[in-house]
Formats: sequence, C-alpha cells, structure tokens
Amino acid sequence: MLSAGSAWAQDEASKPDTYELLDLFGEVFERIRNDYVEEVEDEDLLEAAIQGMLRNLDPHSTYLNQKNFQSIRQQTRGEFGGLGIEVTLDETGYVRVVAPIDDTPAFRAGIQSGDLITELDGVAVQGLTLGEAVEKMRGEVGSDIILTILRGDQEPFKTTVTRDRIKVQSVRHRIEAGDIGYLRISSFTGQTQAGLDKAIAAVKEEAGDGLKGFILDLRSNPGGLLDQAISVSDTFLEKGEVVSTRGRDPENAQRYHATPGDQIDGLPLIVLINGGSASASEIVAGALQDHGRAIILGTQSFGKGSVQTIVPLSRAGTAIKLTTQRYYTPSGRSIQQKGISPDILVERARVELLDGGQLRSEADLRGALTNDQDGAGTETEGADTEGTANDASVDETVESSNLQDYQLARALDLLHGIALYRNREAN
Repeated sequence: MLSAGSAWAQDEASKPDTYELLDLFGEVFERIRNDYVEEVEDEDLLEAAIQGMLRNLDPHSTYLNQKNFQSIRQQTRGEFGGLGIEVTLDETGYVRVVAPIDDTPAFRAGIQSGDLITELDGVAVQGLTLGEAVEKMRGEVGSDIILTILRGDQEPFKTTVTRDRIKVQSVRHRIEAGDIGYLRISSFTGQTQAGLDKAIAAVKEEAGDGLKGFILDLRSNPGGLLDQAISVSDTFLEKGEVVSTRGRDPENAQRYHATPGDQIDGLPLIVLINGGSASASEIVAGALQDHGRAIILGTQSFGKGSVQTIVPLSRAGTAIKLTTQRYYTPSGRSIQQKGISPDILVERARVELLDGGQLRSEADLRGALTNDQDGAGTETEGADTEGTANDASVDETVESSNLQDYQLARALDLLHGIALYRNREAN
C-alpha cells in the first residue's frame, strides 16, 4: 500500500519535464518550417505560439507586437485610430461588443453593448484571436469596414462603419432640469480625472446655490486605467477603502484608500450603470455603493473583475498584457463574472406620452363645494397663470433631458425627491 508521500512522489515523477516539452515545441516548430504546404516566416510562427499560450489563460491576456503595443499606449492616452469600440472574445468565438465609445464611428453607426460581430468585411471572426480581429477593425482614416452583427434574437445584419481617428473626450457635463449636474465618463484614460475636476467646477458655477445633486453616468463605459478609477472614486469619498487587488501571492495584495475631500460637498449622487459598464466602471460603482455614498441605478454591470498589467518585453516595442490580479470592492466582493447589482433596477425603456382623454375632477361636479382657502378674482387667475408657467417649465425639462432616456429620467425624479425630502426635514 502506497503512503501519501510516495503517491505524491509518483505523481511528480509522472509529470512531463519542462525541458522535454520545450524540445517537443522545437520539434513541431521545425516540422512546420520544413514540411508545411507554404513557407511561413519564423517570426509569424513564434508570435502565434506566444499568442496561443496567452490566449489559453483568459480572454484578456494577450501578446502585443510593436503595432499593437503602440496602439494600446495611444488608447490609454485618450487618442487612437479605429472604430471606437471596446470588445472582448465571446465563448462562441465571435467578438462581443462591451461598449461603443461616445461620439465615435461605432457609436454613430448604432453599434450596441452586447452585439456579436460575426464577420469583418465578409471574413468569419471565428478562429481569429481577439488581437487579430481588433487589427482587422483598424485601418486608414476614412476607409470603410462592413460588420456583420448578431443582436439578440434578430436576424444577422450588416452595417458599414467608416474608420476615423478617435479622440476620446473622456468626460462630458451639462445641467439637467436646471438644478442637477450630469457627469458622463465614457472611458477611463489618462485625461479622466482632470476632465472630471473641470466638469464639476463648471456645473457648480453654472447651477450656483440651486444645485440639488449629481448624476454620474457610467453606462457603456468599458473601463480603462485602474489609477483613474481610484481617483474618480476618491472624488466623491471622504475616507475609506476604494478597492483592493489580490494576485497569486497574498503578500502582493494592495489596498487603495480615499483621501479627505468630497468635491461635491455631500450632495446626493446617483450612478448609472448597464451591461456595458465594465472593469474600472465597476470599481467606481462598487466603491460608492459599499460606502453608501451613491445610489446605483440601471441594470447589472458586465462583471470584469480582473486587473491586466502591461509588461514590456526584451524585444523593443513589444509587451504582454497579462492578468495579474483580481480586484475587490471595499466590502470584499469579487465582481468577476457577477458584476455590480444596481440598488434600483431600471431597464432601458422608451417613454411615450399617452392620450388619456378629458379627465374629470371634483371641481367638475355640479354643486361641488369650493375650497375655503382659495382667494378670489385676480388671485385665482394668478394661480392659473402660475400653473401654466410650471407646465411650460416641465415641457422644457422634458425636451432638454430627453425622456427617451428612461434611466436618466428616473434618476432625475429620484434626486428631486431626495431634495424635496431634505428641504422638509430642514424645515
């Protein structure tokens, strides 16, 4: 009968030797060089082998040749060429859209989060690596590419997208309903925090003392730089942990904390998320949710809870993007494959005004009692005039905030309700 120790030794002995496997690789490499039906460059073979090794780890680890490494550095700086689309490799082998970037060719062409790209210019995507598919989507500014899209249960359809130089304006802002600051972050680049600081300052100046709260829109934000996600979270927090990252070695775990100073001075905050909110977006939403600093509204986020590190290689201009850690929210939640659950679930919807016909009220009934607190004559007319003015104000609000965006409309309603409750409590 074998002891536990001898069984372990036997298992170790049965494992293939690393050098033996490297010899096997060399044998296959030589066989392809000499006998494959067409001549293949050694560089192409070796790059494909490296890419295959990384691809089998997870969907986000990849080899970056000189061209791809340069492209990803441009992208994190906030400027790059292409379609303006964040993608990942789906388990079906198709390319899945995480999110189109605002005001880019993909966004204008109507590409949506969750779309599956099955063909690029008529060439099947299945069988390509993610890097190969992305490289095919890039090209000269002004050139067209035809994408075949599979969306839900619909029949596959084709759409033409014209490539352009993508300059990502990471942060946008405006005033909603006259008293709500709207902040939109489309991706987390090296420009994000500076853009957010300017946006908050501009909203405060424009809205003045009437500012009732903020909406932070992270919908269809595919993520980006970890340090920017931490900084954005810190913008709204006074203290506490923002995120922790843990890898294979427990001693390398890192924790990131907020510094004193809430830039919006404790005003109510709602964060909008959806299925296209991934990675850095989920770090921000998770931190603000765990600290009770914001209400998270929308739909379940994407669920990318891993950290990729860019590791430059000895060959000039090349690198690997390697998954090195998982990240966790302040309460210790892992977001990987689960995502952030909104506090208030609001599905995407279209709002339409319905004709309810002429509705009657108590005032229309014959012999109804009058309101004993009503004034008379011109005062009553003044009240009617005020009501008309309020209706006009509502119409302007509806038009300016675009109530076709149902999730944003619900966020505005909620912030106004919070402001009303606070005013009553204060009085």
